[in-house]
Amino acid sequence: MTDTFRLCVVIPVYNHAHLLSPSLRYLRGQGIDCIVVNDGGDAEAGHTLQALCTETGSELVEQHPNGGKGSAVLLGMHHAYNLGYSHAVQIDADGQHNVEDTGLLIAEAQAHPKAVIAGIPQYDASVPKHRLYSRYITHFWVWVETLSFDIKDSMCGFRAYPLQPVIELARDVKIGARMDFDTEILVRLYWRGLRVISVPTKVIYPEQGYSNFRLWGDNVAISWMHTRLVVGMILRSPVLIARKLRRWLA
Repeated sequence: MTDTFRLCVVIPVYNHAHLLSPSLRYLRGQGIDCIVVNDGGDAEAGHTLQALCTETGSELVEQHPNGGKGSAVLLGMHHAYNLGYSHAVQIDADGQHNVEDTGLLIAEAQAHPKAVIAGIPQYDASVPKHRLYSRYITHFWVWVETLSFDIKDSMCGFRAYPLQPVIELARDVKIGARMDFDTEILVRLYWRGLRVISVPTKVIYPEQGYSNFRLWGDNVAISWMHTRLVVGMILRSPVLIARKLRRWLA
């Protein structure tokens, strides 16, 4: 881990470039460097992102064809690491995350530079109830996969990462490239000994927003991810149990 704390924000975007402007302008207004990843969007989205990044002085990285949210985030984090950043905040482009809470994540990352700072959604009435309740299925499996309750929420894509452990993990393991990414990378970083610190953050569902979640494809990918992680937990259970015992005895 570098001794110099240098952070940027990584924002994956797929065909909702028109929703990004308020968040990107706010972040740049706070003096926060931003890397926007165009994940194979159409020509209109590409033009919008190019103009917005030029106007705000943000980095634009592109991958074609569309590779999925996880693939885009990893591409952005590799780009950030190559530019010398030590940490990156991941935030969605669709306006769900409260961009004003970015400062909270940054402050926690500065105080705990070797930890992952993960947002815990605080929903308002706009959240679809089926999404709210279905999250507890993943919560349960993550608690099983880590043999702990240390990860309060593994699905919120608003978090701060130390980049070096992420780059090393991505080099060693193939991580889910789509909506399975957020949960899998957090569990695998936890397995590698990284502390996960949770920070409450407001999450909304904008009226003009839309989801890139693929009902069948992403649900199958998430189910397969949990299968892999449960098997991985069984193989790592002696280490995870020993870690828990050391904490109890400390």
